[in-house]
Amino acid sequence: MKKLAIFGFSMLILHTISAQKKDITLEDIWKTGTFHTNGVYELVSMKDGIHYTTFDDNDKDAYILRYEYAKTSNPDTILKESTLKVDGKGISIDNYSFSPDETKMLISSEKEQIYRHSTRENNYVYDRKTKTLTPVSNGEKQMYATFSPDGTKIGFVRGNNIFIKDLASGKETQVTNDGLLNNIINGATDWVHEEEFAFSVAYFWSPDSKKIAYYKFDESKVKEFSFNEFNDQLYPSEYKFKYPKAGEANSIVTIHTYDLATTADKLMDIGKETDQYIPRIKWTMDANTLSIVRMNRHQNKLELMLANASTGATSIVYTEINDTYIDIHESEGDYVFFTADNKNFIIQSEKDGFNHLYLFDMSGKLVNQITKGNWDVVEFKGIDEKTKTVFYIASETTATEKDIYSIKLDGSGKKKVSVEKGTHSPEFSEGMKFYVDTYSNANTPNTFAIYNSTGKQVRMMENNAALAETLKKFNTSPKELFMFKTSEGIELNAWMIKPTNFDPAKKYPVFLTFYGGPGSNKVNNSFDGRDYYWHQLLAEKGYIVMCVDNRGTMYRGVEFKKCTYKQLGKLEVEDQIETAKYLATLPYVDKSRIGTFGWSFGGYLSSLCITKGADYFKTAIAVAPVTNWRYYDNIYTERFMSLPQENASGYDDNSPINHVKELKGKYLLIHGSGDDNVHFQNSMEMISALVAANKQFDLFIYPDKNHSIYGGNTRFHLYTKMTDFILNNL
Repeated sequence: MKKLAIFGFSMLILHTISAQKKDITLEDIWKTGTFHTNGVYELVSMKDGIHYTTFDDNDKDAYILRYEYAKTSNPDTILKESTLKVDGKGISIDNYSFSPDETKMLISSEKEQIYRHSTRENNYVYDRKTKTLTPVSNGEKQMYATFSPDGTKIGFVRGNNIFIKDLASGKETQVTNDGLLNNIINGATDWVHEEEFAFSVAYFWSPDSKKIAYYKFDESKVKEFSFNEFNDQLYPSEYKFKYPKAGEANSIVTIHTYDLATTADKLMDIGKETDQYIPRIKWTMDANTLSIVRMNRHQNKLELMLANASTGATSIVYTEINDTYIDIHESEGDYVFFTADNKNFIIQSEKDGFNHLYLFDMSGKLVNQITKGNWDVVEFKGIDEKTKTVFYIASETTATEKDIYSIKLDGSGKKKVSVEKGTHSPEFSEGMKFYVDTYSNANTPNTFAIYNSTGKQVRMMENNAALAETLKKFNTSPKELFMFKTSEGIELNAWMIKPTNFDPAKKYPVFLTFYGGPGSNKVNNSFDGRDYYWHQLLAEKGYIVMCVDNRGTMYRGVEFKKCTYKQLGKLEVEDQIETAKYLATLPYVDKSRIGTFGWSFGGYLSSLCITKGADYFKTAIAVAPVTNWRYYDNIYTERFMSLPQENASGYDDNSPINHVKELKGKYLLIHGSGDDNVHFQNSMEMISALVAANKQFDLFIYPDKNHSIYGGNTRFHLYTKMTDFILNNL
């Protein structure tokens, strides 16, 4: 009795302490900035490797400031935004870069977003000696302005053509002349290459500044997709762009070099086959040798070619063939890295079952495999040329952790550089002597600190202590990472947030959030920002919030990742059903109240859960879902599914549209009508199928919003809509 009394009194004290804390509201997350996170923005390492610059945008003025990596000191002011004027009119700084000798700066302003990566803006050259600001061009806005390596010229793209501006004479030269909207693109990418091969700048200066290598996309045979843009107009306008869906024709890509002195344009020999991909080109350290990566339409054969920039002749130095697909889009930055002495190159490959780094000589002969083991390299970060030390991020301990490692080029001397468990994202200085590490874990917001290359902290830049103090004032529950085993014996990574004042004797509903698609993990020992706060809000209201990375996700090797090949959705939904079965074994879970939520691929999976998995899930929210892979772009879809002409059953058997008759629970479908990525067509076809099957559902459309559904009051409205749906139905 005494023990029970003490226990009861202790629980009363804990309840009282908890009651004194505040509940998180949607206004806190999306309106008032309660959980504002400080960061380090627009950080640029200077060429000496000792200093870096950042952009400080405060209420009164904006500054570009120079700091030292190694010590705390008052920064030097490189540039003050209020001093930037053209014809007496001030400009704002959207982005900046230095010329190679750092005597000039390229300032972009009035940026317009086009697609995920692409923008257009007005660009200006600021001379740090004369304090003058000069427009790069007096025509329309430009795209992808860059200094030449010698700093004497600037290249840019406008109207699907490439231009060069000579800074000394002011002369503007048009390199290409055949650019035409929805027809020919020079120096920039078409929609599908930008989205699925993750690059948008498609012209590159040679190391000696004498040539430019560039892509030409002939998209004349690619079919157009269109949608209405309303924008408070009496008559909506129609937006049209080239979008190749699965099985449909792509742009024909050619690679060219342009000689600035002779104006000669040379076509590189990439073979007679035109139904192929060129996902990367890059100059070697030799100013006349261009590397070209070529892939077949099925993306299971990759070749690295070296091209003579003067003649166009090419030779193949590396070939890789895979039974399923080769994931070049996962290579952050460049696929191939050439050493400074131009004797070797480094590539990433999954050919031994895990993603690792390999060293080759310039003839394509393997020198050695740099990294080895049953774990994946996440990202190659660079090499200290003096010590021949490679730096990379890996998930060696578990798929949920991202740590920094160093290793010698010959594969010896591997060291774990980072210490704290969690997620590390380093940006190295020139020369690799320092790095700025963005670090977080599941319950700790981002911190920013400077380290030397051995992993010793030099100083903390921003620890977000104020945010940590703010969080203490609110009711929160820890996010717990764990692993469970399915009935098939497959181990799946998961995290869970239990309700505030969790009582194991009670039964709780579960809100299951996921993405689940190839190339992404949601179960990470990292901080999820606004998602974290929303999940805490739901936990406050009595929900268990859980996330599971199903088969097909990353950093567990090829077997786990590629087992979904040609059947996207099948194993993924089976694993989420296994999650529901696992939850049913927990004494504190109400198995009749499990709901799902997902966006994009996650929306596709959520739609499958409420149809194919109708016996296990009560509700589902699907935001911007793919509902049939036949409607999605060909580079992404065919990588994982092959062509629909070759794999019809793979496309149809796991399309939510073909399973609407199985729907039992409550289904909320949300889409932006201006989604250029996962088209609104997906939801319209889903609606038609639901109506034909006489199935009731909830629907909300955000006019003119793209795949991210944001801007103004939009996110607050969206999360209010979803929260209300959860409260009313789950």
